Amino acid sequence: MAVPAEQIDREVEQRLRKLSRTVRMDGFRPGKVPLKIVAQHYGPQVRSEVIGDAVQKAFSAVVQEQKLKVAGYPRIERKEGGDGKQLTFSATFEIYPEVKLGDLSAVKIQRPSHAVDDADVDRTIEILRKQRVSWEAAGRPSQPGDRVTVDFTGRMDGNEFPGGKGSAMAVVIGEGRVLPDFEAGLTGVRVEGMPHCDWVLIDAGDVIVHVFRPEARAFYNLEKMWAPGRPNGRRAS
Repeated sequence: MAVPAEQIDREVEQRLRKLSRTVRMDGFRPGKVPLKIVAQHYGPQVRSEVIGDAVQKAFSAVVQEQKLKVAGYPRIERKEGGDGKQLTFSATFEIYPEVKLGDLSAVKIQRPSHAVDDADVDRTIEILRKQRVSWEAAGRPSQPGDRVTVDFTGRMDGNEFPGGKGSAMAVVIGEGRVLPDFEAGLTGVRVEGMPHCDWVLIDAGDVIVHVFRPEARAFYNLEKMWAPGRPNGRRAS
C-alpha cells in the first residue's frame, strides 16, 4: 500500500490550522497562537494520526477491491526506502477460508437417543432433594446424618496448642470430614431437656467440645411439589 506524501502534508496542515483556532497556550489569547508554534507542539502527534487514518483508509479500499474477508486485525508495518513522494506500507493478516459444501443429499445423519427409565428419574429426584435440603431441630439424640455445630478446644499435656481451636464449625455426622474419634463423640448427644441451655459440654480430656442443638435433614417432597394443583412443595423428613 502507498499513500502520497503530499496528501499527508496537506492533511496535517489543515488539521493544525483547525487546532490553532481553539488551542490554549500561555502568553497567547485563545485562537491567536501562531501556526508555527502550534506545529512545534502538536505536529508529530497530528502527523501520526493523519498517517494512521490514511493507511487504514487505503487498507480498507484494497480489502474491498479484492473482496477479502479479513479475520482479526492486520499487522501494518512501514517499508523504508522509496523516492520520498509516497509512504509505503505492508499489511499482514489472515483471511477466512473459502468453504465449499459438497453434495449432502446422500448423507445419513443418525440422531443420538437415550431412553430414560424410572431409575434415572429416581436418581435425579434424589439429587434435587439433596440440593434443596434444609435443617431443623432433631428433638432427639444426634445420629448419623444429623448436623451439629460445635466449638472445640484441643489440648496437649493440659495446654492449648496453635490451630487446635475452632468455633461455629458445622459437622454432618457420618460424612467423615473430621477425625473418626472426634466424630464418634458427637453421636448420641442430646441437648433437649437441658434447662436454659441449647448446648452440651463434652470434656474428653484432650479436647473440650461444646455441641449445640443437633439438626436433622428436611427434604422437599418434589413429587408433591410437581403434582397437579400443587404449585408449592411440602417438606418431608
